[in-house]
Amino acid sequence: MVKSFWLKTFVLVVALVAVLGVIILTMRLDSGGPVMTMQGQTFFTQFVIGGGPIVWFVLLPMSVVMVFFATEHSLTIRRKRLLPCGIGSEVVELVKQFGPERLEEQIGDKGDLVSVAVLKAVAGCRGDRLRMRSTLEESLQEQAWGLMRRIEWLSLIGTISPMVGLFGTVFGMIKLFNAIVAAGGQPQPAQLADGISVALVTTFWGLFIAIPAVAMHGVFRNRIETLVSDAVTEAENIVPEIRCSLNQKEFQGREQKQRIQELPAKPARAVGDSVRTR
Repeated sequence: MVKSFWLKTFVLVVALVAVLGVIILTMRLDSGGPVMTMQGQTFFTQFVIGGGPIVWFVLLPMSVVMVFFATEHSLTIRRKRLLPCGIGSEVVELVKQFGPERLEEQIGDKGDLVSVAVLKAVAGCRGDRLRMRSTLEESLQEQAWGLMRRIEWLSLIGTISPMVGLFGTVFGMIKLFNAIVAAGGQPQPAQLADGISVALVTTFWGLFIAIPAVAMHGVFRNRIETLVSDAVTEAENIVPEIRCSLNQKEFQGREQKQRIQELPAKPARAVGDSVRTR
């Protein structure tokens, strides 16, 4: 939990620095003069200042959140973390060496898909070996759903940000028509610039946030599906070894019990016999 907290804090700081770095870089380019738009407006003035409060307080924070989730998922949803190379063979060797009963202390600290599923299958089968495979599949499915729920935030941002941009477009058009009415039907172009700027810039930011958010959601979804499919293959190779180990241990237990039962009972010596012996 502590490690996860510090990781998320670090990623959030990186996301804030990245967005602020882009804004500061844009302001420096504007001050240098190479980035100029029509009518002498700078890029920062037109696309940040001109967007109004909708860009400042809604869309820019959404961009920070989008960068945060994309960075955090890139660090956590990866093969090296969720499906390490050779994890199936490692678990099989541990089962052969220590048995299924000691798997908890051997791989209990691992958080990959296969280790978590195997531990849950061993603990949940309750001696029923036929339930082991179904419990294993249920565990992998639950982990897949959990990962899918985590990346749904990117899909939500990708869906909402264009709507926020459309809201800004409607708001800008309302300002535009109010300026026309205030000018008596013959406004000057400068009087219309504010409404047009809000209408277009908010749409620009909404699409600018939605496109990478939806793209990253698709990338992570495909990655999760691939990792879970490979984890199922790895886990299915472990189940026969666990069953074999349990069968062997059960056979040894029955054999030992049978040997104990077959031992001849020692006859108790009578008291007279012990006296005569003396």
